[in-house]
Amino acid sequence: MLDPKTRALCQGPNFAAFTTLFADGTPQTQMMWVGSDDTHLYINTEVHRAKFRNVERDPRVTVTVLDHSDAYSYVEVRGRVVDTISGDDARNHIDELAHRYTGAAYANEVGSERVILKIAADRELVH
Repeated sequence: MLDPKTRALCQGPNFAAFTTLFADGTPQTQMMWVGSDDTHLYINTEVHRAKFRNVERDPRVTVTVLDHSDAYSYVEVRGRVVDTISGDDARNHIDELAHRYTGAAYANEVGSERVILKIAADRELVH
């Protein structure tokens, strides 16, 4: 079960810094939309992106979610990608996230295939 603050931040319009690892161990961090349920975090991306290739090779990730109303309030989740979800579920998910963050359907062109990264927390740091 994720900490209540983690769930609250992931289910609001708060941005996440999502860090993956390149093959040489170099970290890559990008600002992302994020979601969650009671036990997992969800990041939606496309299969041609470096972050997807990184987690296919090494599933370890860090997700830091900032409270949009107080940048000193945040959670850091260190964990691993335990599953991926593609197809219509992933496409619908990006629209749900877009509505939460922008108030409209996802407007960007999809360059390949949408995929949801399902992340299990190994450690949560709540600030």
